[in-house]
Amino acid sequence: MLYELKNLKKTYNQRTVLNLESLKLEKNKVLGLLGPNGAGKTTLLEIMAFLTRPSAGDIWFEKEWVDFTNGKLMMNLRRKVVLIQQQPILFTTTVFKNVEYPLKIRKTPKAERKKIVKELLKLVGMGMFEHASAHKLSGGETHRVAIAQVLACFPEVILMDEPTASVDVENQINIERIIKEINQKKSISVIFTTHNMIQASRLADKTVFLFEGKVARSIYENIFSSHIEVDSNGYKYCVLHSGLKLRVSSQKSGAIRISIDPSAVKLNKKEIIPSIHNSFKGTLVQLTDEQSRVRALVDVGIPLSILIPKEVFKSLHLDLGEEVWLNCPKESIDVF
Repeated sequence: MLYELKNLKKTYNQRTVLNLESLKLEKNKVLGLLGPNGAGKTTLLEIMAFLTRPSAGDIWFEKEWVDFTNGKLMMNLRRKVVLIQQQPILFTTTVFKNVEYPLKIRKTPKAERKKIVKELLKLVGMGMFEHASAHKLSGGETHRVAIAQVLACFPEVILMDEPTASVDVENQINIERIIKEINQKKSISVIFTTHNMIQASRLADKTVFLFEGKVARSIYENIFSSHIEVDSNGYKYCVLHSGLKLRVSSQKSGAIRISIDPSAVKLNKKEIIPSIHNSFKGTLVQLTDEQSRVRALVDVGIPLSILIPKEVFKSLHLDLGEEVWLNCPKESIDVF
């Protein structure tokens, strides 16, 4: 196990921004932290990079309890774990010297430094830029050089805060390729934050959803505003702005928000028995390949995202634009 967190809290000015009861993250994997602004993603990265001390709780790194008051231990862990900020800052010198810097600090011989820097710049697709001024690079190019610089530290873990948030499509593709390569070829664990659900599903071996500082089942997907209505039999329904009504089990009333688990929604090409609760039809508008699953986007008055195992998807023979039937079991719906 790479990280194990228990009862972890971080509070700023009496406001709790992170409150994790339990979280385990495996070694040698690509892990995605997904959630809206203010969910606690960046704070969690800073704690896992041993740059910020939690207000309460415990962390184990590679099964060793982390004592944040132990300066020698902190220095050792910061050599193993490196954080790349959302907007990395490079030295105002050449690209080559930026990547070379960590090697000079470690007193690596000059000939070896040159070889390593060239290899790392080639890996991140910046080999032609070694003599360029780092401060004149685009945002995406800066990010790629920052990754090469971090790799020159020979870390065990690389943490990335929104690595593709402000880059163009070409650099996004390159950064995603780099993430896969450094994990697969160099056996480096990579943990990154993102707002992009499709990117997280495409890159990550495991995705963790954060919402209001806590781990949520899938709270960031299929999230809608709604309100509760009660019928004459006492059954509760959440009514969405589109007019869609979903039967729910909840003690809440009035205005609410709901999240529908995309992996729990059932999709069929044939009409589902009308008596089954929360069944309705829609139009298939998008299909995306995501490793072992396919993401289908269905227009039901609102865009509803559904995750389908590939073997099931193949048996359905789905085409874009066709009418499909959905069923949202009550257990697939979170009310908050």
